[in-house]
Amino acid sequence: MFDLKKAIEQAKHVTFLTGAGVSTPSGIPDYRSKGGLYAGHQNPEYLLSHENLIQHPDSFYDFVKNNMYFPNAKPNIIHEKMAVISNEKGSIVTQNVDGLHTKAGAKHVVEFHGNLYDIYCQTCGKHVDYKTYLTDYHHQEDGGILRPNIVLYQEGIPEKNLEGAVQAIEAADLIVVVGTSFKVYPFAALINYRSRNAKLVAVNKEKLDFDMPVEMIQGDAQDVFARL
Repeated sequence: MFDLKKAIEQAKHVTFLTGAGVSTPSGIPDYRSKGGLYAGHQNPEYLLSHENLIQHPDSFYDFVKNNMYFPNAKPNIIHEKMAVISNEKGSIVTQNVDGLHTKAGAKHVVEFHGNLYDIYCQTCGKHVDYKTYLTDYHHQEDGGILRPNIVLYQEGIPEKNLEGAVQAIEAADLIVVVGTSFKVYPFAALINYRSRNAKLVAVNKEKLDFDMPVEMIQGDAQDVFARL
C-alpha cells in the first residue's frame, strides 16, 4: 500500500497540482458536474469567453457575478495541509481562481488561470477592489470596463504563470495531483516538464488515466489530507 505521508516526508520538493475538487468541500462548485457551474446554462464556455466579455460585457458580468464569487468561502483541510507542506518544501500550481490556497497561508502558489478577486480596468489598467466590481463593472474614473484577472476561453496563459508552473514542476521530486480530471490543456501538459526521477501521485474520487507510471489514491481528498 502506497504511503503518501512517508513519500512527502522523504521528498525534497513537493509540487501539488490542484483543480476544482480541492475547493468543492469549501462550497465552491466545480465546472462540469451535475450541480456544477455550467449546469443549466446554454453554451457556458461562450459566456466565459474573451469574445463575450468584449461584445456583451453585461452578459459576461452577469454570469461571473452571479455564479463564480464566493467571498465567504474558507480554506478546507486540503488547502491547509498543502500550505504547511509547500511552505516548508514545495509549491502549488492551481487551476482554481478562488484564491483559497493563498487564504490558507500558502506562500509558493502559481495561480495558473489567475484570480477572480484581482480586478483591473481594461482601459487604464488600474486595479480596483473586487467589492467595487461586484456593484458595477464600469470603472468610475474613466468609464472603462472592469474585468477579473482570470484566463478566459480564447485567451492564452500569461507567460509568468506558465514560467512559474514549469519551474515548480521541474523542481519537484514528488508531484501530487489533487481534485482535477486532468483534461484541461495546457494545464494537463505541465506534467511533461517533470524530471525523470520525479514520482507522480494522483488523489481523486474517480480513477484517472495517465500514460506514465502513477500512484493512484482513489478516494476523498479531505480524508487523505486529514491523515497527513
